Amino acid sequence: MSTNRRFFPYVIKPITNLQVLSMSANENKGQPPVEDQELLCLLRNEASRNEGFRQLVVCYQERLYWHIRRMVVSHDDANDVVQNTFLKVIRAIDGFKGDSKLYTWLYRIASNEALTFLKKRTKRMTDSVDSEALNLAERLQADPYFDGSGLQVKLKQAIERLPTKQKQVFVMRYYDEMSYQEISDVLGKSVGGLKASFHHAVKKIEDFVRTCD
Repeated sequence: MSTNRRFFPYVIKPITNLQVLSMSANENKGQPPVEDQELLCLLRNEASRNEGFRQLVVCYQERLYWHIRRMVVSHDDANDVVQNTFLKVIRAIDGFKGDSKLYTWLYRIASNEALTFLKKRTKRMTDSVDSEALNLAERLQADPYFDGSGLQVKLKQAIERLPTKQKQVFVMRYYDEMSYQEISDVLGKSVGGLKASFHHAVKKIEDFVRTCD
């Protein structure tokens, strides 16, 4: 049995643009239909691993997609990072000790994968920040998920200008509506430090939007 076959039991179907258009970003707020312990039992049993992985994807793909999408912006890039996230998850699932909630562990892996992607993208960038922001606006206006309104484009431009850590905290707090304690569990940072990061992010976004008016 090959390594890929063992750890990647079946091909994850990427989320399509049509699905994005039919989704609401808040549809992923509900509780997963399968209990974590049931999922873990399926995943840790060789005979039921494939079914466990299928149910894991059904439960969490959409939630992780939106979390990652808000970090990396591009639909295609988000799908790639989701794929990498689930690959890491299935390879590490036997080492999950249950010290945190399953979704907290998944978010931690997804966040790290998104940060890794952003760091690689930053190294490839040769344009100025202003040129990158302009390119972002063009991508957003061509993206069927975004309505193209001026305020939304400005908000995304402002978020893209944030330092990576502030961007991550802002996305998790503002879009994912996570509590500071939940963010702390995912990122391993103090609640006080996270509050400060969010405050600085909000101030920078407000200043950017104000100067664009």
